[in-house]
Amino acid sequence: MTTTRHPLLQRLIDEHGARLIDADSLDAWLDRPGEHVLLFTGDPVRFPEALDVAVVLPELRAAFDGRFDIGLVPDEHEDTLARRFGVQRRPSLVFLRGRGYLATLNGMRDWTDYLADITAAFDAPVSRAPGIGIPLVAADRAADTCR
Repeated sequence: MTTTRHPLLQRLIDEHGARLIDADSLDAWLDRPGEHVLLFTGDPVRFPEALDVAVVLPELRAAFDGRFDIGLVPDEHEDTLARRFGVQRRPSLVFLRGRGYLATLNGMRDWTDYLADITAAFDAPVSRAPGIGIPLVAADRAADTCR
């Protein structure tokens, strides 16, 4: 089955070498050397600024001397990968070094803000991707830990 993508999203693949990334291909893609950026767009009709991000992303990569490769998450895989990286908004850019999380940038930004935020992301140490933040405790241990 062929999925029809908005032409600006397809342009990322055809002209800028973005790869389609799903749960099955993610780890092999992340095992490539260097930094990686995952683009979560959502439905471009519902989130039109996703198209703006798709247009500016190759320019950002050029501003960083091609330092990162681009992965585009197809709509049908967004929920699964969004849970893995704690992505709650669309559009979002998730910055990774290897399999390690660096940062998430939500929405469209001014150019200078993008440059500063991406620099900060690349300067940051690898950390745990954000999650819902609720630790799980086994029921039989709850009494021991709540004193």
